[in-house]
Amino acid sequence: MLKSALGVFFSLLVIAHAPVAQAKELATSSAKKTTAAKAAPAAKRKTASKNTAANKATGKSSKHTSSKSAKRSNVKAAPGKASRSRSASLNSDEKLVKKVVTVNGKKRVIYQRIAQPVIPTVPPVMTAGDIAGLSMTRDALALASSVALVIDQSTSEVLFEKNANVTLPIASITKLMTGLVVVEAQQDMNEILEVTTEDIDREKNSSSRLRVGSQLSRANMLHIALMSSENRAASALGRHYPGGLRAFVATMNAKAKSLGMRGTHYVDSTGLSSNNVASARDLAKLVVEAYNHPILRQYSTDSKYVVEPGGRALQYANSNRLVSSPDWEIGLQKTGYISEAGRCLVMQTNINERPIVMIFLDSKGKFSRLGDATRIRKWLETMEPQNVARTQRRIEG
Repeated sequence: MLKSALGVFFSLLVIAHAPVAQAKELATSSAKKTTAAKAAPAAKRKTASKNTAANKATGKSSKHTSSKSAKRSNVKAAPGKASRSRSASLNSDEKLVKKVVTVNGKKRVIYQRIAQPVIPTVPPVMTAGDIAGLSMTRDALALASSVALVIDQSTSEVLFEKNANVTLPIASITKLMTGLVVVEAQQDMNEILEVTTEDIDREKNSSSRLRVGSQLSRANMLHIALMSSENRAASALGRHYPGGLRAFVATMNAKAKSLGMRGTHYVDSTGLSSNNVASARDLAKLVVEAYNHPILRQYSTDSKYVVEPGGRALQYANSNRLVSSPDWEIGLQKTGYISEAGRCLVMQTNINERPIVMIFLDSKGKFSRLGDATRIRKWLETMEPQNVARTQRRIEG
């Protein structure tokens, strides 16, 4: 009985205890779950905060990097923009002009594109020698002049010749005949001549230092016409000839005929017209004749000269710089240039105590005629007289 009662008691005790244990177990697991649930968001928040901090740091870094990259890209892009801007603003046919304008009472600086004038390309003017094909002629000394003639003044022996018989425009070499006519007319050299509108160059529209109304003596007019190729002075000399300019030109042509200058013709006293023509052989005769007059030798070879038209001083310089060179002994000279004639030069000089006449027509380049004269002089200085003649025969052949 006692054992039965104890068995029942313990059974009831186990039955009573089971729900409590189960409840405790449920409570414990629930607590664990709650703790785990509470811990998970905290961990998530912690991880998230870490990630946020990392992201912020990364963001800052990326922003910083992107900022640097942007700056670098801006720096790199700036020259391109500037160059594009410059190329867009400064085209070959445009230029930028800075202007100050007033807007609402305030001054502002603006830039405007202005189209530049288009300058047409002008082809070079061919000389009469070019048209005749004379520039294709070759010579032993490689001269730049299409025409050349060198003679011994004392014997009239031809030492060098190149297209010497061809008639070409002679430009201001004309003034040498102008001077010869004035001197041989024996007009009063102290007579005062005045420049008028008739002396203005309407052929080439060239300028002059002598204004309309300028007054100079005939001697001074002749001086600057020969030395510095003053066109208005040469025109005034022709106008003040008995019978006027027409009579003066007629006398020029008559004198040329008397000298045997068969290919020569004059239409004015200046040489501005391309219708003033002659050959190198004709001009050699003119140089020899003009050399006989001391006044022409002096006036043509002075390096500088001062005149006072109207009370104001004007200094003229010789158009041939060789007259100032100590290496040259020049007795008479004259230069000339118009586009149809090219650069021209006639000259009397002494080389190795030998009087030489040189003629150069249609020379290419501003100083080429002077260079040709120097080549001829060096050639004559190094050649024996018999070798000169032999070389001349070879050139002619």
